Amino acid sequence: MDGLRIVHLHTQPQHRPAAAELIHEEFWLTVPGASVERMATRLALAASSDRVPLCLVALQRDTVVGAVNLVDNDDDDHPHWTPWLAGMVVAAPWRGQGIGSALVRALLADARRLQVPRVHFGTDGPGFYTRLGATVLEQPRPGFWFMAFEPGAAP
Repeated sequence: MDGLRIVHLHTQPQHRPAAAELIHEEFWLTVPGASVERMATRLALAASSDRVPLCLVALQRDTVVGAVNLVDNDDDDHPHWTPWLAGMVVAAPWRGQGIGSALVRALLADARRLQVPRVHFGTDGPGFYTRLGATVLEQPRPGFWFMAFEPGAAP
């Protein structure tokens, strides 16, 4: 991970198109009406590191290799769960090198700094997050879990 940096996207806006493409390709490719441009517009809302929404990107030298977001809500069935870790992705060639863990830890550090009491998220891969200190809230369907990081939980 030599040369890896994790930064708030608003401080490096030139990387917004690449981050939007990475997130879109991983999560939104088959969603009708979704586009890289729309994702870039959403990422532009993360305009400060002092409030939600936040977007962090992992840069390997000057290439976006991962991203993670803290958003107000990511599930219409749970409007009282806020905020949410969303869009956590590491580009395929960079997976398995600790970049995802570093992104989540950096996001949780921001959440603690902002005095966020709990960070919620949904995942089909709970093992990754339990290793970082998350707990399962519920399993609404086979192969998918709602989880949370608790306040003060330092991964």
